Amino acid sequence: MSLSVSHKKARVKKHFFRELILLGLSFCVVIFAFLFAWISTIELPDFNNFENRSVANSTKIYDRTGTIVLYNIHDNVKRTEIPLSEMSIYIQQATISIEDAHFYEHYGFRPTSFIRALLANIISGGFSQGGSTIDQQIVKNALLTRDKTITRKIKEIILSLKLDREVPKDTILQIYLNESPYGGTLYGVEEASNAYFGKHAKDITLPEAAYLAALPQSPTYYSPYGKHRDLLEKRKNLVLQRMYELGYITKEERNKAQGENLSFERDVSNSGKALHFVMYIREYLEQKYGDDMVQNGGLKIITTIDYNLQKQLEEIVKQGAFENEKRYKATNAAAVAIDPRTGQILAMVGSRDFFDTAIPGQYNIATASRQPGSSFKPIVYAAAFSLGYTPETVLFDVPTQFSSQCDAYGKPNKGVKESVCYMPDNYDGLFRGPVSLRNALAQSLNVPAVKLLYLTGINNAITLAQNMGLSTINDPDRYGLSLVLGGGEVTLLELTNAYGVFANNGVYNKPQGVLEVRDNDDTILEKYSQQEKEVLPESVTSLVSSVLSDNTAKIPSYGVSSPLYFGSRPVADKTGTTNDYRDVWVIGYTPSVVVGMWGGNNDNTPIDKKVAGLVLAPIWRKAMDSAIGTSSIEYFPDPLPNTSSKPILRGIYCDQNGIHTILNSVIKNNPDGPYPSNPSNDSQYTLWETALQNWLSKHTLSCGQTIEQPPTEQPLLSF
Repeated sequence: MSLSVSHKKARVKKHFFRELILLGLSFCVVIFAFLFAWISTIELPDFNNFENRSVANSTKIYDRTGTIVLYNIHDNVKRTEIPLSEMSIYIQQATISIEDAHFYEHYGFRPTSFIRALLANIISGGFSQGGSTIDQQIVKNALLTRDKTITRKIKEIILSLKLDREVPKDTILQIYLNESPYGGTLYGVEEASNAYFGKHAKDITLPEAAYLAALPQSPTYYSPYGKHRDLLEKRKNLVLQRMYELGYITKEERNKAQGENLSFERDVSNSGKALHFVMYIREYLEQKYGDDMVQNGGLKIITTIDYNLQKQLEEIVKQGAFENEKRYKATNAAAVAIDPRTGQILAMVGSRDFFDTAIPGQYNIATASRQPGSSFKPIVYAAAFSLGYTPETVLFDVPTQFSSQCDAYGKPNKGVKESVCYMPDNYDGLFRGPVSLRNALAQSLNVPAVKLLYLTGINNAITLAQNMGLSTINDPDRYGLSLVLGGGEVTLLELTNAYGVFANNGVYNKPQGVLEVRDNDDTILEKYSQQEKEVLPESVTSLVSSVLSDNTAKIPSYGVSSPLYFGSRPVADKTGTTNDYRDVWVIGYTPSVVVGMWGGNNDNTPIDKKVAGLVLAPIWRKAMDSAIGTSSIEYFPDPLPNTSSKPILRGIYCDQNGIHTILNSVIKNNPDGPYPSNPSNDSQYTLWETALQNWLSKHTLSCGQTIEQPPTEQPLLSF
């Protein structure tokens, strides 16, 4: 009996699952019917008009007034159509290898690539992966809108299948190679071959073909003249690796081609104004909206550039750089101007001449990482002022060893290499004894700066630098106390904008170059919005501005009247020179504008052993004068009075116990708090105290006396 019941239950269960499967199949049929009906209602472009397709809408980039066209992406387009037979076989193979490895095998669409890209987009939550065949790319660029919708994708797939059925594969490849963007106004391999290598497409070699195939994915980003040349090399090598895997070339050919680093002809693919800035904006737009939208979407971009100021700075940088090449072997210069109240970039000059191949000019130094020298010091001083140190605080500028693995005289401990010892000099080899932080920063003294970084803490300084927008200062483990002397790397754009925090009373604004982006239908895609945050209190930035605009404090190093002095107009400024004389900097500001300038050589070779005051300050002064123009004089907020309780924070460097290092009086992270109960526990105490007492044994110094240098008409120029 139980067996019969069990048998009946099994039959019911089997019947249920059979019905469920039939129901599922019926549901799929219905869904497929609806899908088929929906697809049949989609209006497809007239494929017969493929050869007469319309020219892509041109994206235009304007200045801040919206009236001056800085760049028209399709203006002066260079395109020469040639048959496939006149294209190097290497170009064909390299392009197929990186763009569509199964080009000759599929029928215009590869479901596996599509599904893989779809899954990647679902995971990323965007449309970063296309999975498009060469057929799809042609259809997308020639016949369809730029909208990233499911409907458009279906149209693209259907048209790609139709294209592949009606047009020979070689003709499809020929169309693609004749129309792909290769940078600036270059379209097609013939123009690209001529522009980059000075030869016809049929004469292109294997490594040259790999470079060309690497470009269309993102021509601006991978430009051989831009700052991503290293990434272009990697992509070129990837192309060669794919060619090897697909059997187009041998292992030996791959290795030889990967080892070649070719030179490129002078780039004449761009025409326009403010081109370093334009390429900076174009790269931003391509990353946000995609290359296709920027190339063909008819965008209208209103930028932040003040073109009148841009033109002036371009001429100033060009003339100054050529003069410095003759005088100091400094072949290049760059400049940035920013409105600190908004973060808007008013001017960007990335080199002395965009089209100068000698340096090369298209490399944008304004966005490249370089060591800032002493121009980084104000950030450390700001971090120190935030803790409670003051411009009157006294530190001793005496020969000091800072490595706890060495004794006070620079002798390493047993088993320690001598290179570990760290005893920095000042720029002039002199030591001044007791100095206030005001004078130490104004005269750019190194030993007090290193001491101050120790007192402040490297982590505190790095945190502030990051909050001020210095994205390249990001790993405390990489830096030692030399960070305050410019041991890290920054970009001119970010450092100039960071000084904007001082100008804007502690409020940071993200640097921005776009006011508005509209599409071809005049729909606003993007509009400037201020992105600000307070990173320092005004009580701190007023101290920094007071010091950096104090001409009296600068006189011992700069002289009574230097290019950094603006008479009755308060202008805060700081210079920087790296120890190896590879980079010189000047950055200065008023409450309404910041101007930063860099000088040196693109290839990192040293200039003549001259400091920034000689090399760059005269050029920077012209740029700052142009930025200020005829505007009314503006003043920085007055600093609050010094109410510190400790004598050494008020400028008195001795007490009833005599003259001692500041570590005898302060706990590092709370300088105006209690006195340290056992200062010798600090790892630096013995080093600093020994150095000070050694110096005192050779100098007569009483309480209240200073030996800081008096004003001179022949400054030491610590720029």
